Amino acid sequence: MDSTRRRELATAFKVGGAHYDAVRPNYPDAALAFMLPAAARDAVDVGAGTGIFTAQLLALGLNVTAVEPSSDMLEVLRVRLPEVQDKAGTGEETGLEESSTDVITYAQAWHWVDPKAASAEAARVLRPHGQLALVWNQFDVSVPWVHRLARIMHAGDVHRPDFVPPLGPEFHTPESGSWTWELPMSPEQVIELAKSRSYYLRAGAATRARVEHNLSWYLYDHLGHTPGEPFALPYLTHAWRARLRAA
Repeated sequence: MDSTRRRELATAFKVGGAHYDAVRPNYPDAALAFMLPAAARDAVDVGAGTGIFTAQLLALGLNVTAVEPSSDMLEVLRVRLPEVQDKAGTGEETGLEESSTDVITYAQAWHWVDPKAASAEAARVLRPHGQLALVWNQFDVSVPWVHRLARIMHAGDVHRPDFVPPLGPEFHTPESGSWTWELPMSPEQVIELAKSRSYYLRAGAATRARVEHNLSWYLYDHLGHTPGEPFALPYLTHAWRARLRAA
């Protein structure tokens, strides 16, 4: 998407940090193992949001700095992870020192940046032999009923199987990994998850009501789920890692 469209959509996340934190899932441990260099000590999590992925990095013993442009999201992160250093910034302008970290991560966030500018900034902040790592959780749309659910929710972060995130020339060709898994969720939780997405957040009252109505019909009437009863929602996690080229 172009920069104007990117900024327009990103405004949806200026508020609603607490709700986002309550409904968005964690990432598989295998994805983190793939994304992180073995000798990494310091990590920068850009587009950290409320700290969902940041917390997982911290649990691995890394020194983590969280970078996030939304003050509302940062407020939630600071309460959740008071031990983490945080900065109000963007992928294009992190405000961090040159050659100050071993790995820079983007969880559900690379599509919000200008990839050329963000790649140049990542290269500036990474130490020699550092790594840029990107990850997305998305519905496993290879399952037909999940594909229809994603369309009803307007889940815009569902990538094609051959998708490769664009990077600047500062990095080697990215390596990729993927993992399928299931998340137990009730129909009500799925509807709340839809409310955390940019399409819903930017929509007017009529569109929001239509999305909620369509989801209720699909989950309860069409699929036959029972209110309050969890079911297995198939997920697919895609991750990429790219090494910094020698200067």
